Amino acid sequence: MSTRSTTDTVAPIYKSPAGAAAIAERYREVLREWPVPAEQLRIPTRAGETFALASGPVDAPPLVLLHGSGANSSMWRGDVAAWAREFRVYSVDLVGEPGASAPTRPVLGSPDVALWLDDVLAGLGISDTSMVGISLGGWTALDYALRRPGRITRLALLCPGGIGRQRFGWIAKTVVAKLFGRHDVRSSAALVTGLTGPELEPVLDDVTLTFTHFNPRTERLPGFTDAQLRSLTMPVLAIVGADDVMFDSATTARRVRSEVPNATVEVLPGVGHAILGQTDRIMGFLRADAPPA
Repeated sequence: MSTRSTTDTVAPIYKSPAGAAAIAERYREVLREWPVPAEQLRIPTRAGETFALASGPVDAPPLVLLHGSGANSSMWRGDVAAWAREFRVYSVDLVGEPGASAPTRPVLGSPDVALWLDDVLAGLGISDTSMVGISLGGWTALDYALRRPGRITRLALLCPGGIGRQRFGWIAKTVVAKLFGRHDVRSSAALVTGLTGPELEPVLDDVTLTFTHFNPRTERLPGFTDAQLRSLTMPVLAIVGADDVMFDSATTARRVRSEVPNATVEVLPGVGHAILGQTDRIMGFLRADAPPA
């Protein structure tokens, strides 16, 4: 990994103030309908104020959730009620993403991402924790587990970046569609996420709203070496979608199986980049009395 340590604040993360307001209003609607009681926390960090939701018994073991790029803590609303029965669940809005945290973007691969998360955990009063991360949040969780191995007790990764090759072919498809007048944000969102079917239309509505108004990170995620993966000592669960268009999930599965000492890997057939409905599977993994992976 690079040792470069800077924070990118040059490019605005929203396309317009009106777009930012539309995303913020939709997020407020979701928070008003949060399925369990939650404290809304604002934590000062070196990368700016960070927003988090805290749910579950205050004396329960901690569980930190890190969402993916172009998302916020709303993505966990289908999971939090179950997890908060046994954990003090902290759903953290990554900085630089369309949530309620600061718009700064610590440089990926630098120490700054872990330093930001140090500040978040300190603000939450957490010394060690289980962690669940998806996509960019999975990359962030894995980066942190490598840099602070004594602080992560169990690590659940959904379609994590940095292990399998990052794919950009979907971008070419959207460019061609745009050239021939067939491009729209909703179609691109469906292609990237793999969200199809009437029951997932509300989720796709939210993704479409976000990417109509939000400028996502465009850089390639730094990769993790075999030696780094072999250094992980905590139990690891990796779940990937076989049809993920953003990451080479077959390589992710192969490398985690072969290199991570205490890992369980699941490949979901017919599933793309958006992995939903894994609440119970992850809960079983997170329980302290769960058998080693």
